[in-house]
Amino acid sequence: MAPLNRLLLAAPLLLALVLGGCASEDGGNGVQSEKLNTIRSRGKLLCGVDGKLPGFSFVESDGRYSGLDVDICKAVAAAVVDDPGKIEYRNLNSSERFAALASGEIDLLSRNTTETLSRDSAGGNGLSFAPTTFFDGQGVMVPVASGVKSLKDLAGKPICVESGTTTELNLADRMREIKAAYTPLKFQTGDQTYTAYLGGRCVAVTSDRSQLAAKRTSFPDPKAHELLPEVLSKEPLTPATVNADPAWADAVRWTIFSLFQAEELGITKANIAAKLAEAKAKPNLADLRRFLGVEGDFGKQLGLPPDFVVKAVSAVGNYGEIFERNVGATSKLKLERGLNRQWSEGGLIYSPPFR
Repeated sequence: MAPLNRLLLAAPLLLALVLGGCASEDGGNGVQSEKLNTIRSRGKLLCGVDGKLPGFSFVESDGRYSGLDVDICKAVAAAVVDDPGKIEYRNLNSSERFAALASGEIDLLSRNTTETLSRDSAGGNGLSFAPTTFFDGQGVMVPVASGVKSLKDLAGKPICVESGTTTELNLADRMREIKAAYTPLKFQTGDQTYTAYLGGRCVAVTSDRSQLAAKRTSFPDPKAHELLPEVLSKEPLTPATVNADPAWADAVRWTIFSLFQAEELGITKANIAAKLAEAKAKPNLADLRRFLGVEGDFGKQLGLPPDFVVKAVSAVGNYGEIFERNVGATSKLKLERGLNRQWSEGGLIYSPPFR
């Protein structure tokens, strides 16, 4: 047999040996993810957040991080390294966030970032977006004393905006639409933007409505500022990874979906141990057993442990608990759930089937 023919016949065997060797690196589950391997070897998750946005990601006086975006980091860390505390947070402004993700400085970006075509596409930022964790819209905030009641009242006036964001383009588009000339005062960071607004350099400041509400809580006199009624855009705020590692993106995606599904099923941080015991005791509860990892191989398919859902919900609760605790009725922000209600209640929070 000619040497070339021998090589061709041997190729399938060599490929199988190579793939088999790679699979063993992930515990034999067949999921290939350099990022999952790196995180487990490192023993902690590197999570990019804002760090200065109450309700979403904020450093408390004792140094602890809190907020909705932070809880997403904790849920993923619990699922991947079995400990929601094994996280190193990186505070990133809007101009730093995508470079930090692309360079590997962070594993996961959970920082009030809007999912858009240009950010998702391979020809753009090349991100892989997880499920949206907060459906928002852009708004405008003004001092109550300004007398401004609508966008048209801002014609000819300066408006503070953070550069390099979807906010900047949305503002320009909307003001162009209503034929209102204005002066955009652009700043590199949120701190600079809000300092300028409070200092009277502009008559209004624009950002996501949730961010405006969050920032207002830290103002000297929050009641002296109000949001205009207009919503300028759709802002689906969504965690992201790089699209070069689909298995890692899947692990993040389905960990977040598990928080949505847990709320739909009435599974909470307080009752998940009882739900797990019930699933183990009742073989007829097939869907619950698979969801909580008692049977089936959902975890294996994602490169995660069988009980990754139990670990995530035990760490932070379901999505509804996360929302209410950080930005909802029991928080300082007191935001209504609105579009962030479950789909069965008229909202957009929806998990595909765990099948």
